[in-house]
Amino acid sequence: MSPQEVLEFAKKNDAKQLDLRFTDIPSLQHHVSYPMSELDLSSFEEGFGMDGSSIRGWAAIHESDMLLIPDPQTAIMDPFAETPTLVMYGDVKDPITKQRYERDPRWIAQKAEMFLQNSGIADTAYFGAEAEFFIFDNISFDQNQHSGYYYIDSEEGRWNSARKEDNLGYRPRYKEGYFPVPPTDHYQDLRSEMVQTMIKCGLHIECHHHEVATGGQCEIDQRFDKLVKSADNMMMYKYIIRNVANQYGKTVTFMPKPLFADNGSGMHTHQSLWKGDKPLFAGDLYAGFSQMGLHYIGGLLKHARALSAIIAPTTNSYKRLVPGYEAPVNLAYSRRNRSAACRIPMYSASPKAKRVEFRPPDPAANPYLAFAAMLMAGLDGVMNKINPGEPLDKDIYDLSPEEMKSVPSMPGSLNEALSCLEDDHAFLMRGDVFTEELIETFIDYKRKNEAEAVRLRPHPYEFALYYDI
Repeated sequence: MSPQEVLEFAKKNDAKQLDLRFTDIPSLQHHVSYPMSELDLSSFEEGFGMDGSSIRGWAAIHESDMLLIPDPQTAIMDPFAETPTLVMYGDVKDPITKQRYERDPRWIAQKAEMFLQNSGIADTAYFGAEAEFFIFDNISFDQNQHSGYYYIDSEEGRWNSARKEDNLGYRPRYKEGYFPVPPTDHYQDLRSEMVQTMIKCGLHIECHHHEVATGGQCEIDQRFDKLVKSADNMMMYKYIIRNVANQYGKTVTFMPKPLFADNGSGMHTHQSLWKGDKPLFAGDLYAGFSQMGLHYIGGLLKHARALSAIIAPTTNSYKRLVPGYEAPVNLAYSRRNRSAACRIPMYSASPKAKRVEFRPPDPAANPYLAFAAMLMAGLDGVMNKINPGEPLDKDIYDLSPEEMKSVPSMPGSLNEALSCLEDDHAFLMRGDVFTEELIETFIDYKRKNEAEAVRLRPHPYEFALYYDI
């Protein structure tokens, strides 16, 4: 929509409130609301004032004034608000210079798209992300100087003990939750309502199903879209899932690994480059790929350890990235093989379907930063003709120790991943897509507030291991 069409759309839907949204560096979405009378055509140029000093990883208190500029192409009606509310994503600007704010994740994603177009390599990067999540009945947790715990309550979990009845019928076993019909799949109706709400909000949904883990692990697949649009859609996807679940008295988490001994949640991300109506990854080499496509994979694999800090950005992410749970620990590529970090799907022989699926990302990642970083790694592979090596078409987890020595692996912790990003981030800074200051801010925030914060606290299992040592 144009700005004028947004005003007409708001009037047609009798909108009473305007809700502007933006995303911080760790990927929490924020919002601020205004009476509709505050929105006019000038608002799309002048924006709305906001304080950026309280947003994680953003401005210092002495430079906190910012502008939030509505993006008319993102306008929808909020499906959950009792008062009719028009929603738009906002772009953040400095009120003095009128320049875009370099720590706004959406701006970084937009710069990545511009860099691609200016490179002449391709016009469009398509991203399709599959974000998995868990649906729980209740979650409680606390951590202080003398205690720490979490407790998960789920009607679907066989380990559930909070419910009065002790009926273990129709509950999926660990790692056996993939595609069961109801009643073993407890959440068919709930997911269907999520999907219908997403469609109402303009998302293109392809399918939904129960996932491998117990405890209500699910997946709803969106159709691919252009990079920034796909990241916008992922934020709306999370918003809708959480709110529909909340209406049912449930709670959703996108934590990568909330359950011990069961599969974690990934965000497998399908990627392809196009020029006009020509798919650039289709060719006559391995798995029907082009040389450009293989070089793109080479870039992803070369920079995967640095990317991990952005695409698997929590301490909990590295509890998912372990052998034995379908997580892509080892950095290799293959057709069909889901144990490889880069998979080339073989569902269709159509050139338009040729894409690479990068499997290490998880849904705790900021989609704007993650998609931008993956594109920059892939483009580095294309520009420098990085050879991805030989494909690995057998089960990586069955390789001998000798064979495994030649296969690089993902970092084992967030701290290690942050060190990898410190050592390898020049590829992100091409075209000023990421800035040195943004990367330093990201690393410092993650190291101090997450990696070190977890390292300094005793873990409950340490008491079981060491109390009587």
